[in-house]
Amino acid sequence: MAILCNEAYKPHDAAFERAWQKYKPDAAFGIANMHRATFDEVKKSRDFAGRRWDELPEDRDLAIEAEAWYLHDLAEQLPPTWHGSLSKDELLALGYNTGASNMLAFARGATPGSQAQSYLNRLHTNWAKAGKAVGG
Repeated sequence: MAILCNEAYKPHDAAFERAWQKYKPDAAFGIANMHRATFDEVKKSRDFAGRRWDELPEDRDLAIEAEAWYLHDLAEQLPPTWHGSLSKDELLALGYNTGASNMLAFARGATPGSQAQSYLNRLHTNWAKAGKAVGG
């Protein structure tokens, strides 16, 4: 949920997203801001395998399900132990934002750059909001 809060930096209106996508074809779609390649990889062998990335702006449930499965897939790639002070949740958030290879670099002890650190800072701020949203 905190990642969804982090991804709320742009309006999530289907018409706006489609207009923006015409301007920037590689833009992310849906409330989870998922890119086409990520969605196409995540949907393999899942119950939404027949769905399309361009459905994400109108289908929030699909966007959330795809986000959850992507986080699941990222978690399976984490090593059993890692270096540094980042928690599993922080590594997964960074993986969601920067990709699996960067997440693994952070797990090996690489220091997040300014953009990744900014994402983590927003994540920490959004944890309380996310907890309230899910009743925790």
